[in-house]
Formats: sequence, structure tokens, C-alpha cells
Amino acid sequence: MSTDCIFCKIVKGELPCTRIYEDEDTLAFLDIGPIVKGHCLVIPKRHHDPITSMPASELQALIVAVQKVARAIEDGLQSDGLNITQANGSVAGQVVPHVHFHVIPRFTWDGHSWNWNAQSYDNTDEMAECARQICDAFKD
Repeated sequence: MSTDCIFCKIVKGELPCTRIYEDEDTLAFLDIGPIVKGHCLVIPKRHHDPITSMPASELQALIVAVQKVARAIEDGLQSDGLNITQANGSVAGQVVPHVHFHVIPRFTWDGHSWNWNAQSYDNTDEMAECARQICDAFKD
């Protein structure tokens, strides 16, 4: 646990939250600033940041909890769809430096829009070079 992490304080019961799911390793609660009502956060109880440093076994438990929460949101709120997002680093939009997933119910009427501004590669050589750099970084 991190003593100054808001999510760690929620896990320890030092700060309130509206819990919707909890097991030994994970906690899910309603976001206090929802994009759409029913927007939940799913977090590991142990402090991890970023996701790339999280042990695989704990990440597996977390994603199973995300799936359970997603199913409950779809069934409980009768949503038309879901967005599931996860960000790492402030440049990516992460506000709380504790691994977490957002599970956001979507409805045809909700009015929310992701401002996705797709870009492109200059050519196939640039795309191939980008792929090579990523592939070279995989560790066995």
C-alpha cells in the first residue's frame, strides 16, 4: 500500500466509496465523476503502477474482476454496450497513479463521444520500422 495513494486509502477504508464488487485481490466501486452514470473503477487491492510492473498473476485476477463487473453493468443497467479503458502515465490521461480499469456503461442515448483523431503512417516502410522496434523489445 502507498500511504498517499487515494485508491490505497479507499482499500483500507480510510476514504469512502460506493463498492459494487470485492474479492480477495480486487475492489470495484462507482467513479465519483462518471462519464456515464454507472461508470466503475476496478482496482487491485495491492498498490501497483504502472501496469507493466504488475505481476502477471495479479493482473489476471484483475482482468477477471473487470469481466465480472462488465457483465454486471450490462445486465444490471441494461446497457447497450461498454467502454473498458486503462491508462498509464499522466500523458495518457492517468490521474491516480494506481493501476485501474474504467468500466463505462454505454447507451444509445448517453450523448458521450470519444474524440478519436486517428492518424496514419507516412508509408508502409515507416509502419514496418515501428513494428520492428516493438518486436525487438519483446523479452523471452
